[in-house]
Amino acid sequence: MAEGQQDTSQEKTEEPTPRKLQKAREDGQVARSKELQTTVLLVIAALSLIFFGPLLGGRVLDVAAFVFSFEHAASRDQALMFHYLSSSFAHLGWPLLWIFLALLFAAVAGPLGLGGWNFTTKALAFKGSRISPLAGFKRMFSMNSLMELLKGYGKVGFVGTMAVVILLAQVDALRGISREPTEQAIVHALTILGWSFLLMCLTTAIIAAIDIPFQIYSHTKKLRMTFQEVKDEYKNTEGKPEVKAKIRQLQREMAEGRMMSDVPKADVVITNPDHYAVALQYDQNSMPAPLLLAKGVDDVALKIREIAFEYNVEVIEMPPLARALFHHTRIGDEIPSELYLAVAQVLAYVYQLQEARAGRMERPKRKPHVNIPPEYRRDN
Repeated sequence: MAEGQQDTSQEKTEEPTPRKLQKAREDGQVARSKELQTTVLLVIAALSLIFFGPLLGGRVLDVAAFVFSFEHAASRDQALMFHYLSSSFAHLGWPLLWIFLALLFAAVAGPLGLGGWNFTTKALAFKGSRISPLAGFKRMFSMNSLMELLKGYGKVGFVGTMAVVILLAQVDALRGISREPTEQAIVHALTILGWSFLLMCLTTAIIAAIDIPFQIYSHTKKLRMTFQEVKDEYKNTEGKPEVKAKIRQLQREMAEGRMMSDVPKADVVITNPDHYAVALQYDQNSMPAPLLLAKGVDDVALKIREIAFEYNVEVIEMPPLARALFHHTRIGDEIPSELYLAVAQVLAYVYQLQEARAGRMERPKRKPHVNIPPEYRRDN
């Protein structure tokens, strides 16, 4: 039973993770549709023939008239023949250049339709499975090979049928070419050829539309993962839970260490009296509002009080204000404006205590009574 459960758990039922897809892409494994690339190339070629065919036909007529207009005696002059040849290529070069550029664009842009550009040298690395007879035998009788075979039959049958239909529709136009002048007949023939070629190419788009979802499904299926692989990848990517917990603990300790080093700079520490402690600093010459230097609960609060006593920082017990500051102010931030008055009363009280210890005034008889806005009150 255990073995059966183990086998079931190893089935690749999980969709590939983003990391698995990225790694496959780096290895050159992306979903590709040859039918889509072929369709894009053929359609661009057909459109190029439609747009530049008449110009090319006219240039061909000009070249034909040019190269056959010399005297027979001149045919023995090699320099003249080279001149005729180079001039003919130059005259035909402009329309041919545009056609070649369009085909180059189609060859480069074709892969963008599915998979995008993906240049990697890993795909060129040697793999024993590529020359393994067993692996080759599996590829011959795989679902992908069956799909390629069906696509081959479908393309031949479908495109061939459409070619017959298109040619039958152009019978009258083709017959009429024979009654046209030579120049007009060549241009007309190229136009018919271009549109017929385009219609035949568009039929391959139907095959590409069927092939694209299959290639995406096949690629995704090939990269599927077992549940254990997903767990292992998560551990390798995110780290083991116990390691992450240790890292967080160390980060907290470091943060607390930095926080504790600021407590001696505080003007007052407000407590609750044992559970909460917040340390405030205010310099009216350089600070627009008091800053919260440190805060903590339980053991951290106890440590803040110990440091405050060690460095003679006033410790004032005011539970409502301590809770409000703790829950509504982050370390290093200014206190909320709604608590300005309450904190100002506390700072004034601290100043009076310091003046009393110096003998410059009487000690205040009681602590100030501060009001906490309802939205800042916390019971615990």
